Amino acid sequence: MLVLALDTSADIAVALVRDGAAVAARSAHEQRRHAELLSPLIAEALAEAGARPRDLDAIAVGTGPAPFTGLRAGLVTARSLALAVGVPVHGVGSLEVLAAQSLADASVDAEALVVSDARRKEVYVGRFRAAPGNEVEAVEPLAVLHPADVSRGGATLLVGPAAVAVADVVGLPASPPHSVDPAVLARLAVDRAARGMAVPTEPLYLRRPDAVPPGAGKRVTG
Repeated sequence: MLVLALDTSADIAVALVRDGAAVAARSAHEQRRHAELLSPLIAEALAEAGARPRDLDAIAVGTGPAPFTGLRAGLVTARSLALAVGVPVHGVGSLEVLAAQSLADASVDAEALVVSDARRKEVYVGRFRAAPGNEVEAVEPLAVLHPADVSRGGATLLVGPAAVAVADVVGLPASPPHSVDPAVLARLAVDRAARGMAVPTEPLYLRRPDAVPPGAGKRVTG
């Protein structure tokens, strides 16, 4: 089974994953130009793997949370390509993927605190516990918080792109992983779809986008 996995919740990560193993991968440490860079990276990964879009069996995409523009670029690209080649597209929360990476060898019920940059001097926060079958489950709802307000809870691991920003507050050292592994994203997506679980591709923004339509003009009265 050949799966294209991509995530644009922070940096850009792309991989072609065959039967659970990445056969080609591309990434870019870029926070602003997701729309311009994503398609060329996908094309490069396909070329390295000697594959064409019609060879894909499924597409997996990270659903955030993340700022509006970068996340939208990944989701729109995944949905459009899936529609064009006639394959299913499965979504997995990006913080869940990071949690699964960190808890891969942990005992069931071990917890990870996952933190990523939400801009505006805030962070996205999720707390997850290890679950049977190399799965993870949320301990509490995802949140957008100031770093000073992040609580450790029962977590013993602190991971994610913004882990350093809260390390002193929660009393845990920042540990790898710091970025999403598309191969883990693909595994979670395919396994969940095979079990009949929901794999929605709706974006997790958690708050309104920075850019908003202008309001109606003020009426001038005599």
